[in-house]
Amino acid sequence: MSTTTVERPAPALPAAPLEARPAGLVPSVLFELSKLFAQWRIRIVLGACWVAPAAFIVAASGQSSLPSDTVFGRWMFATGWAGSLVLLSFACSWVLPLLTSLVAGDVFAAEDRLGTWRHLVMAVRSPRRIFVAKALASSVVILLMQLGLAASSIGGGIAVVGDRELVGLDGRLIGTGQSARLVLLSWACVALTSLAFAAVGLLGSVVLGRSPMGLLMPALLAFLLQAAQLLPMPAAVRLALPSQGFVAWRGLFTGPAESQPLLIGLMVSLAWTIVATTLAYVIFVRRDFTDLASDGSAPRTVLVAALPVVALAAVSIAGVAVAMPAIGSGIDKGKVERSLATSFAHLYRLQSRELHRTEIPEKQLGASASCHRAGSAGDDEGPGNDWRCAVSWQIPGAVAVGTALYQVDVAADGRYVADGDGPKEVNGYFTVRTPNGDAANPLWQVDGLLDLSSRSSSKG
Repeated sequence: MSTTTVERPAPALPAAPLEARPAGLVPSVLFELSKLFAQWRIRIVLGACWVAPAAFIVAASGQSSLPSDTVFGRWMFATGWAGSLVLLSFACSWVLPLLTSLVAGDVFAAEDRLGTWRHLVMAVRSPRRIFVAKALASSVVILLMQLGLAASSIGGGIAVVGDRELVGLDGRLIGTGQSARLVLLSWACVALTSLAFAAVGLLGSVVLGRSPMGLLMPALLAFLLQAAQLLPMPAAVRLALPSQGFVAWRGLFTGPAESQPLLIGLMVSLAWTIVATTLAYVIFVRRDFTDLASDGSAPRTVLVAALPVVALAAVSIAGVAVAMPAIGSGIDKGKVERSLATSFAHLYRLQSRELHRTEIPEKQLGASASCHRAGSAGDDEGPGNDWRCAVSWQIPGAVAVGTALYQVDVAADGRYVADGDGPKEVNGYFTVRTPNGDAANPLWQVDGLLDLSSRSSSKG
């Protein structure tokens, strides 16, 4: 009798566990964006950025007074492009620093408050990728908010007032096509400066951890710099501040454009963006995420982050001082005289058109200005509201020379407002009838801008 053996199958070996793959950059960025958009305050602010500027322009169009103390404010009823520039000026002072604080200043600190770093590190498995994803996501949200401010203000202004010529800061009329290009370029330049403040927000969020001071860093820096801008200081120091890009865009609306202050502002903003982001990155990737009690806000870390920023400010000031020909405050008698005479000649021609008089070309008008500071000992320079100017011009075929007086208030940042002081028929307050309705006499109040980076060719 034969026996057969039955072979039993070998027991199956347990399957090796699948190794978890680290999350890629694109999914990490999308995840960070979803976390930001899930916050109700981000959604509310983003919606307000796309709606509030247009609503403001619609409300302002129904008022009898204009925000004439703001640059381009007195021209809001004349062209829709002025409304966007008024919003841009206001946004540079307060809105954009607050937006960067809200987004970039809290993007890392929120993980410390919630205690979610362990879960995030285990999912992404790369602190470097986490930092890049958070930095990119916060930048995208900030730029979307700025895009909303620009689109809403431009759309609201064009819809309510219309696509018309804009009066520049030298009195010349800027065509509609060029106005559109300059307004868009201004918003783009300001966006680069806001990214510098966003980088400061990232640095504060990384260094200060769950402390609320990290959230306030961009807004606090903007407030301090705005206060410093009101003080008399050398032009080299003023132009080297990271907030320079928030005011230098105004130089685009003069002829020729004051490009040097704008280029300096953009270069300084780029330097601050690179240095602050790099510091935040180095400090973040060296953090010990295994210690749940630590949020990275050690005094040594704060000192390590502060010293390079202070060094950057010193190097920026030194570099601008060497490269810039202007000395002192950058405001002197020669600059005020040339700028006011140029603006008067352009606006005199605009006034003649609105009063249906014969337009006289600026060269034939031959406008010139003589300015001095009241009570000055001969050093007519620096900011102040005590400048007095007399503008003279010659009408072809006339024997007498026309003269108009102005009281001029020159701000420390180079912007000035000249108030007409007679004769009333020339620069007094009266309304003129324009194709777009009644408007104030264009020679009554003159907005101008001085190039702080240039050297005056005339003094005394």
